[in-house]
Amino acid sequence: MSRIHEALKKAEEERAANQVIGGQPVASSSVADPPSLAEMPAVAIPSAPVHSSMPTLGSPFSSDTLLARCAQQEWKPDTATMLFLNGDDGARGTEEFRTLRSRLYHLREKMPLKKILVTSALPKEGKSFMSSNLAQVMVRQHGRRALLIDADLRAPRLHLMLGTNSDPGLADYLMGKKDEFSIMQRGPLENLFFIPSGTGANDPAELIGNGRLKLLMQRVEPLFDWIIIDSPPAVAVSDASVLAKACDGVLMVVRSNSTPVGLARKARQEFPEEALIGVVLNGTSEDEIPYARYYYESYQKKNLATKV
Repeated sequence: MSRIHEALKKAEEERAANQVIGGQPVASSSVADPPSLAEMPAVAIPSAPVHSSMPTLGSPFSSDTLLARCAQQEWKPDTATMLFLNGDDGARGTEEFRTLRSRLYHLREKMPLKKILVTSALPKEGKSFMSSNLAQVMVRQHGRRALLIDADLRAPRLHLMLGTNSDPGLADYLMGKKDEFSIMQRGPLENLFFIPSGTGANDPAELIGNGRLKLLMQRVEPLFDWIIIDSPPAVAVSDASVLAKACDGVLMVVRSNSTPVGLARKARQEFPEEALIGVVLNGTSEDEIPYARYYYESYQKKNLATKV
């Protein structure tokens, strides 16, 4: 039995009380380039290196265009869940996101990695909490610019968490009603940009697959160091697998004491083997954290031993 299976099974059996922040769980992260969900190697946690953005050809826009045309909004974020917008850099959960950021930078040294899809097997596992705070922690490094996209056109939540409008947004662009900058906004955190879900998506799966998402990525990618996309859950609908084709990697959120192992495996099968860059164990209690650290370190040792 794999360690990730053992960890999930242990969390389910113990049913430890989740420690939450304003109704949202704190994340414990493991990021690597695993062959499968059942065998998830992890990398050591380095300090986040200074890493230049990797430009992509095809955008007619410049940084000056972005700043001039992107609307400045007065966000009213939920400070209980938006950990880097509440003025407390030492809040519980912030260090876990810094660790996650460091692991992604480490992985970025080995592969092209800028556009990350964040998904889960089921709703209410914390994927929106994860994607929004991941985008926030990315721009805390000087000079780094991130774009957060709410691509969950079925049940969007990011605009509520950030305290801003949901339209115009991604759906409006995909329907050809708006251009890139008409749907993009920025708030109080410097270098963090946001595309909300938009309105009028009667058939989200067809809309996401109509080709305009790829065009959007080509045009805005050179302007950002990171693009974080929040997608619908992977098991219930096909949207996530379609969105993943426009991204460099998939980060899957698994909620402790909640996500059934079988559904986590099924969600993993929705993506090509090389697409999954890591798993985030979300909602861990204080008692579970040492155990989570143990099996991540065990994977690290196993991975290093294999390479030797």
